[in-house]
Amino acid sequence: MLAVLDYGIGNLASAEKALRRLTGDVRLVRAPEEAEGATGVVLPGVGAFGACARALRSSGLDAVARAAFDGGTPFLGICVGFQLMFQASDETPGEPGLGLLPGRVRRLVGTVKHPQMQWNRLERVAGRSSAMLEGLGPSPWMYFVHSYAPVPDDDDLVVATCDYGGPVVAAVEAGRCWGTQFHPEKSGRTGLALLANFVRACEPAAVGASR
Repeated sequence: MLAVLDYGIGNLASAEKALRRLTGDVRLVRAPEEAEGATGVVLPGVGAFGACARALRSSGLDAVARAAFDGGTPFLGICVGFQLMFQASDETPGEPGLGLLPGRVRRLVGTVKHPQMQWNRLERVAGRSSAMLEGLGPSPWMYFVHSYAPVPDDDDLVVATCDYGGPVVAAVEAGRCWGTQFHPEKSGRTGLALLANFVRACEPAAVGASR
């Protein structure tokens, strides 16, 4: 069972629908107890970092995200959900993120238009293997909508960037903890292939083999 965390920020339908195309056992969870037994956890997010962080804590689902990370359960953060995996954001100073990964969310630099709202090509980090991007080719196209992006303290977490006024962190992978600044659920066949990689990572056989 895949648990999609529904903490009241809306616009979860596209992520849930995309995952249901790949597996029938997807559940929108609104309370921590509803996520019990989940073999994978997905944290979407749209809007402002601070509002999402407060809503996640208010729902109690931040505990589900932390438990998944601490327990090695496959975890996927998407867009603002990806940003929430880090410690803080310049968008809402003083509002903490989950702190699952070290780093801070920064505003996109340069004279580029904000937000980046377009298809953009990923550039995979040379020499960095990635279960998330397996089978997607060296430079897949993905759909972005954002004005901020994480800057991890550990560059080794980054598996892909995109070029938008300079290199922008587009995807990170830390074991079974994955994060994408783009929207795989809105990225056509390529995005669906990435989600299929996540579903496979959530299968009990795959989880058992990786321990």
